[in-house]
Amino acid sequence: MKRMHVTGRITLLVLLITQTVLAQIGRPFIHDPSTIAACDGKYFTFGTGGGGLISDDGWTWYGGGVRPGGGAAPDVLKIGDRYLVVYGATGGSPSHKGAILTMWNKSLDPKSPDFKYSEPVVVATSDGYEENDAIDPGLMLDPTTGRLWMTYGTYFGYTRLVELDPKTGKLKAGNKPVDLAIVCEASTLVYRDGWYYLLATHGSCCDGANSTYNVVVGRSKKITGPYLDNVGRSMLEGGGKLVVATRGGLIGPGHFGHIILEKGVEKMSLHYEADLEQGGRSVLGILPVVWKDGWPVAGEKFKEGTYEIESVRRGYGLELAVDFTRMPVVRGFGQPSNDPIKPVPAQQLADVMKNWPTGEIKVRIGDYMDRPHQKWTITDAPDTTGYLGGPYYKIVLAGTDRALAATADAEVTTVSAFTGAPEQLWRIDQLTDGTYRIMPKIVPNSKKKLALVSSGDSTPTLAEFDVSSDNSKWNFREH
Repeated sequence: MKRMHVTGRITLLVLLITQTVLAQIGRPFIHDPSTIAACDGKYFTFGTGGGGLISDDGWTWYGGGVRPGGGAAPDVLKIGDRYLVVYGATGGSPSHKGAILTMWNKSLDPKSPDFKYSEPVVVATSDGYEENDAIDPGLMLDPTTGRLWMTYGTYFGYTRLVELDPKTGKLKAGNKPVDLAIVCEASTLVYRDGWYYLLATHGSCCDGANSTYNVVVGRSKKITGPYLDNVGRSMLEGGGKLVVATRGGLIGPGHFGHIILEKGVEKMSLHYEADLEQGGRSVLGILPVVWKDGWPVAGEKFKEGTYEIESVRRGYGLELAVDFTRMPVVRGFGQPSNDPIKPVPAQQLADVMKNWPTGEIKVRIGDYMDRPHQKWTITDAPDTTGYLGGPYYKIVLAGTDRALAATADAEVTTVSAFTGAPEQLWRIDQLTDGTYRIMPKIVPNSKKKLALVSSGDSTPTLAEFDVSSDNSKWNFREH
């Protein structure tokens, strides 16, 4: 199992329950993380105080990131073949005097021969008297114009916007700050479908499990604002629609970063001020981004459980391709009204599986009838690897060890027992519309990245993911 070796059923059960509420695993301890960046096959994020975290797969994190300059709340953005790193040099001085600096590097991996930071340059300052703190920067390269923008500021005064030169990382000549918001910090910008979204952290920080951090958003047709929330309140007047707040023992999310993996698959990086399962320390978190009615909201890390796996194509469920076993028929007409009412027991696994083959059994899609051959138990696989924001899962028929698996001919089947083979490990991503993509870790003898799809009302297979097609999308229903 992940994180430690355990023995005994009771200890194992406790570990499984604990794993479902962790933000990330390994040693994901960080405060004010930058947006996660991919470099040389790894993932990187940097935090307050210098340094940062590295992950080989996006799920297990460890220290080793290098960022000179100390200070607070950095951000990182890849522009061309270089990475622009920005940070607040002072780390939030009580006098509110601050400076924000940028520097370049061709690689974020300290083991790379290309790893060498340029000399930092100042791009914003605060003198301690103006209504602004020059810390907490966030970067955004406008996909419509190619212009580079930086937001910054804390609760002391305004969140501000300035333009930087995307070739040099310096302040654009003649550029002056524009005020965008109040009573928030750790801001960043996102562009989508003709709107600019200002995401910022609201609430109190730096008090562990007592912190009230949360992330809010407003939007504007112009990058300079005004940014209004869903009920028309300006962020210059304290407005902001909630994006993500405390979830159970994961307390005080802040420092939103936006990651687009591909069309329809987006993630947010952030920190939780306190993860109660990890000693109340500040930890890195990664969640799906779901867009609802034109607004971003935090999705969910997939939760272990027993589900109907429902095809969005028609609403039918994934099932074993076995003969349908009928239940006793009690007709609702022609019976005396005074007969006693007796419940009909649900069909049990033991009643039907004795008639199933013992080896490989194919799968199909059919009308969901709440039968044993249609119920799937999905748990974090006993495997140390994962992907950005989650572990790989094993998918077995409920009550059995019969596992869903990819085949060498790009089909999907079930094998009699879960072995932990890569073709039996599944990635589950919540998509931007709230539905899910299901992908095997590998397809044997193939280098293609294939997903579970419905090629017809009754035929599941593996094919390239198409976010525009309901064939590629699934829901998980608890009944």
